Amino acid sequence: MNSIHDDTCPSFEGTLELIGRRWTGSVLQAADRGARRFGEYRAMIDGISDRLLSQRLKELGAAGLIERTVIPTTPVQVRYQLSPDGQALVDALLPLAQWSMHRSGPRGSGRVPSST
Repeated sequence: MNSIHDDTCPSFEGTLELIGRRWTGSVLQAADRGARRFGEYRAMIDGISDRLLSQRLKELGAAGLIERTVIPTTPVQVRYQLSPDGQALVDALLPLAQWSMHRSGPRGSGRVPSST
């Protein structure tokens, strides 16, 4: 697929919806930087609430992007990591992140001009 058309498949739209939710990008970045336990994610993502972090981890897990592993110790440990699909998504988002940083550079505000 070399372009985005009006007839884009629903899975693409669903992916955009998921990654466009508040804090999803930050959770994916933290996972890519090596966060494993809930507290590590919370420490890496300044300002996210426990409830919202838990919700995003569950959503990303349901989408097959984050793998959740329970380690039967006392107390029980839960670890989260990117799945192969999650890592592929992060790799695919890197050019978008670079484009975004370029847009927010000294040239301007990074806003998309209105079409009038």
